[in-house]
Amino acid sequence: MNRILLKLSGEALAGDKKTGFDEATVTGVAKQVKEIVDNGMQVCIVIGGGNFWRGRTSEGMDRVKADQIGMLATVMNCIYTADIFRTVGLKTHIMTPFVCGSMTELFNKDKAVEYMEAGEVCFFAGGTGHPYFSTDTATVLMAVQVSVDAILMAKAIDGVYDSDPAKNPDAKKYDVLPINDIVDKKLGVIDLASAVLAMENKMPMLLFGLNEEGSIVKAVSGEFSGTRITCE
Repeated sequence: MNRILLKLSGEALAGDKKTGFDEATVTGVAKQVKEIVDNGMQVCIVIGGGNFWRGRTSEGMDRVKADQIGMLATVMNCIYTADIFRTVGLKTHIMTPFVCGSMTELFNKDKAVEYMEAGEVCFFAGGTGHPYFSTDTATVLMAVQVSVDAILMAKAIDGVYDSDPAKNPDAKKYDVLPINDIVDKKLGVIDLASAVLAMENKMPMLLFGLNEEGSIVKAVSGEFSGTRITCE
């Protein structure tokens, strides 16, 4: 792999607090990204907004407005995380699909690739810029646009299971899972729209637990213990 998109869940960045930020967790992520960038890996990042807002659970609220709040939650997450990255010696850029004052710059594929080739990290915030699309969809869309080799999905769970491991102690973790199984069986690992987009563009994914020691470095160095989602 030469270029990756790292998808971080907002909940994972919150650590045990479940909301907001856990600075130790985010700093740990920053140090791992610094290590792989120093070794020549090109990195871009998408962060979910679940540590601040889950619009789909807001009963009675207009879906468009709820999704707009979610987009802004991802912008906040990227601003915070990008600044933590700066403290460990990384240069960062935050790109959004809509104007966000002087806090971000409008997404431009060529510029994003130029940044990454210079060893700088791009954060893609604001989702797709439209309601009814999740950050999973934005993740695959951005990954395809900037031609990454794989998507690394760092979550609060260490892989894909055949049932909820929190409810079923006998739940089985998949080591390898074809993307078409996610689509056909509607497994809910990622939303259906993003799974179809990944399948059509043959975009592989590595899904793993962020809390495992050195999990990001391990994912790019071959010591992977999560679920590999294939697109053959």
